[in-house]
Amino acid sequence: MASRRKVIQLYKNLLRESNKFQSYNYREYALRRTRDAFREHKLEEDPKKITVLLRRAEENLDTIRRQVLVGEMYGDGRLVIESSTKPAP
Repeated sequence: MASRRKVIQLYKNLLRESNKFQSYNYREYALRRTRDAFREHKLEEDPKKITVLLRRAEENLDTIRRQVLVGEMYGDGRLVIESSTKPAP
């Protein structure tokens, strides 16, 4: 049985790694999907299902880490909506 501490740590790791995406769209999708998945299953009590969900979340964390690295190698910069400077009028 997974401890509450382990679940919370996994959630934080998923959010932290998702924030590393350079692409706005990927970043926001990963953050939204992580939050929604944990909210959807927060009242789950079946130990077998919790184990399956945690394993799937750990696999997703590994996938996010790999994709962040790929994005860093082949990224093409930020979108206009992400720029810190305002465009000239």
